[in-house]
Amino acid sequence: QVQLVESGGGLVQAGGSLRLSCAASGRTFSNYAMNWFRQAPGKEREFVAGVSWSGGSTYYADSVKGRFTISRANAKNTVYLQMNSLKPEDTAVYSCAVGKDTRVVVTTTQRVGFWGQGTQVTVAS
Repeated sequence: QVQLVESGGGLVQAGGSLRLSCAASGRTFSNYAMNWFRQAPGKEREFVAGVSWSGGSTYYADSVKGRFTISRANAKNTVYLQMNSLKPEDTAVYSCAVGKDTRVVVTTTQRVGFWGQGTQVTVAS
């Protein structure tokens, strides 16, 4: 079992930056690959970024490459999503997730085993 709690969402102007955090509870957190998804109003939830258990491999949706950075601090049981150059189309509820197979990055909701509650990010135009 794992619990995920996101924080750091809010209202930001276009071009601004925001850092999201996901705090995880789990005795084997350091072995979990971690992921971020987002869901905009009226849209399907989509993959944003993922990071391997070691932090050595990262993956990004094309829409956020070069602007977002995922990282982790295993000693703090926390994964981060640094979001720069934010655009209005980035407005969404952002959720932290762990795959059904906790060892691998997952890019589809079908493969997600655990979700955080989500945090709202609103980018003003």
